[in-house]
Amino acid sequence: MRVVILGGSGFIGRTLTLSLTGDGHEVVIVSRGAPRAAVGGVSFASFDGRSGTGWRESLDGADALVNLAGENIASGYWTAARKGRILDSRLAAGRAVMDALTSVASRPAVLVQGSATGYYGDRGDAPAAEDAPVGRGFLAEVAEKWEASTAGAEALGVRRVVARTAVVLDGSGGALPRMLAPYRFFVGGPLGAGNQWFPWIHLTDEVRAIRFLLESPEAQGPYNLAAPGAVTQNELSRAIGRALSRPAWLRTPAMALRLTLGEMAQELFLNGVRAVPERLTRLGFAFRFPTLTAALDDILGGSDPVHA
Repeated sequence: MRVVILGGSGFIGRTLTLSLTGDGHEVVIVSRGAPRAAVGGVSFASFDGRSGTGWRESLDGADALVNLAGENIASGYWTAARKGRILDSRLAAGRAVMDALTSVASRPAVLVQGSATGYYGDRGDAPAAEDAPVGRGFLAEVAEKWEASTAGAEALGVRRVVARTAVVLDGSGGALPRMLAPYRFFVGGPLGAGNQWFPWIHLTDEVRAIRFLLESPEAQGPYNLAAPGAVTQNELSRAIGRALSRPAWLRTPAMALRLTLGEMAQELFLNGVRAVPERLTRLGFAFRFPTLTAALDDILGGSDPVHA
């Protein structure tokens, strides 16, 4: 199988690439800049950020396309300009996907389109399965438009899967290392009131789920890539404290977060959604790490709680 990945050099894309090539599949990573030499089953194609120029040849005859491209939503304070870049990077990647798909002779059978559980906005305690409506706020707007950017692939006969991903946990990158830092210095605790839901998924299960959806011909439409064991911020803090043998009582007031981080604080840390992987589990996917305790034990097990 030949899989083309936009965003293949990112946090999730790198691990997905290793998983695919480890099983003998060919991967083409599409990224900005000059293409590098192929190595270990991985080849590289250039990307101008807005079209199929430079990589459509790699897509012609490929089996699958994965679109994970987009600027990191937590890379800095949400100024108007940064919010514009976050949204525009995703819409431009979607346009590039459609440009490439419409211009190749042999299209891939499946497209996995990235998205996020932020699609649902702040939903309080109400569970959000895949049929829940789009929410309000910047992240919901981004997710909705990101998904819509490649909706035209279905009219081209391409099976399209939308992966609404929760916060991905791993020790080597993503949000978790930053989340752990206060606990290592004995100042960890819940954010805000602590009763807001925190959807998450282990990186291993994220990659397994993407591959499951790639390889399941009946998979189509949106799927929540979120562990069934969703937790509140209070439960998250207690679990991290236990895993690191650290106290977890020093609450960060919502006002302090808003003063420091502005709108980003509300949407990333103070809002919450109890995302339920209803369609994914119904299709037959089994999580390797269904609970936060199991995930943290795997990620932090045997590590030095001070220096790891």
